[in-house]
Amino acid sequence: MTQSPRTVIFDLDGTLADTSGDLLAAANACFRDLGLGEILHAGDAGVALRGGRAMLTLGFERAGAGHGTEEVDRQYPRLLTHYEAAICDQTLLYPGAAEAVLALRATGYRTGICTNKPERLARLLLARLDVTDLFDSLIGADTLPVRKPDPRPLAEAVHRAGGHPARACLVGDTDTDHLTARAAGVPSILVTFGPLGEAAAAALGPEVLLHSFADLPDAVDALSL
Repeated sequence: MTQSPRTVIFDLDGTLADTSGDLLAAANACFRDLGLGEILHAGDAGVALRGGRAMLTLGFERAGAGHGTEEVDRQYPRLLTHYEAAICDQTLLYPGAAEAVLALRATGYRTGICTNKPERLARLLLARLDVTDLFDSLIGADTLPVRKPDPRPLAEAVHRAGGHPARACLVGDTDTDHLTARAAGVPSILVTFGPLGEAAAAALGPEVLLHSFADLPDAVDALSL
């Protein structure tokens, strides 16, 4: 009986690419539209990579203008509109990311993406970064009725890539990714250059801490998927 291909699934924001600058800019555009000025800054990159609602919530808390969850919900689609208009102005792949994915694919691995970014925006970003062809599957926050850390988006990303969860792993940058991998019963690889930071990532106990994408092919091989 032929075994399923080995599969490596990646988170997108904070794992493959630093998207924080464009995300923060989109949130600040919303705040400017409301006459609040620019509230968020580069030091809020970790919040940016937790998503639009997290940024809006933090910004309104800092503004102290009494904006609640209703205003966050009202501004969220506007944030997405601002973000789509300038989705790749500041975003860059992390050094060696594309090369690592190519190296995995050259040795027979299937690769895919499981992100909590809306699928349409994730596809747009991959196209702008010119890496769409590096991935066999893409599952976004709204592809299924559930999102990470529910394990089903990860399992679906693996299946759409042609693999099976028994021979898969997840590369991510946050506790959400780690919890997703655990729930799916697959090994997790956490990057130490993401918003979580090395100490916090290590404390979660992933199978692998990844300090550089140059180390990824060997790290995945060592998992013996």
